[in-house]
Amino acid sequence: MNVARKAESYYGTGRRKEAVARVRLFPGNGKIIINQRSIDEYFPREVLRTIVRQPLVLTNTDGKYDVIVNVTGGGITGQAGAIRHGIARALLTVDEELRKPLKQAGFLTRDPRMKERKKYGLKKARRAPQFSKR
Repeated sequence: MNVARKAESYYGTGRRKEAVARVRLFPGNGKIIINQRSIDEYFPREVLRTIVRQPLVLTNTDGKYDVIVNVTGGGITGQAGAIRHGIARALLTVDEELRKPLKQAGFLTRDPRMKERKKYGLKKARRAPQFSKR
């Protein structure tokens, strides 16, 4: 990557559950690369590809930027949510006026829901062992 290309990149970090996505936007034609693989290769399900593209579609910047993502941790749904959060944050560094539509759609809000811890005496977080009266 040359210096001129690096100067015009925009950065955003997204998180969801255990997944962390480091997103970089470059002026381009809309290619999305995730962990050195194309989006179609990385996310076989159309729903996940749609989740990733939501901030770009909402702000009409779908074909204007190439997106390069490094994502680690979590499962595929959490990773897709983390990438969406990261792209939304990176778009803010491009143009601050995009804040209002992104905020209204909820793409800038970190989803706080996490896996609940398992408690002793229970089989899972809330599932109790089967109760027998006799």
